[in-house]
Amino acid sequence: MAGVEMLPREYGYVALVLILYCFLNFWMSFQVGKARKKYKVFYPTLYATESENKDAKLFNCVQRGHQNSLEMMPTFFMLMILGGIRHPCICTGLGCLYIVSRFFYFKGYSTGDPENRLKIGKYGFLALLGLMGCTISFGISLLCG
Repeated sequence: MAGVEMLPREYGYVALVLILYCFLNFWMSFQVGKARKKYKVFYPTLYATESENKDAKLFNCVQRGHQNSLEMMPTFFMLMILGGIRHPCICTGLGCLYIVSRFFYFKGYSTGDPENRLKIGKYGFLALLGLMGCTISFGISLLCG
């Protein structure tokens, strides 16, 4: 536990935000599972084809909302973990903004109209930019410290 004492106490919030994102990810995966049953898209098929399934676009929008969140997860986690060492409270706030925006990104995408993903979901990009700033600040502090 020697390394834990070097972290600021508020870093616990960073850890909790990361767990919150895991719960969001589980919820999205359950939504994809429900869509598989509803639109009859069975494993191992990742995406439905319109020639075989009249509801392909609806299913694919649900699937794509989750898939995009999975694609962005490593970036989000890395920025939270590193930036949160120097700026745990700022990263916590930005992480919460990112999670809320991801929820609405997914809900909007799941409507079947991909444009709906960006109504509130676009704010996740601002959160990522803020997290990048925190991580850059951390890196500079290590180099100059």
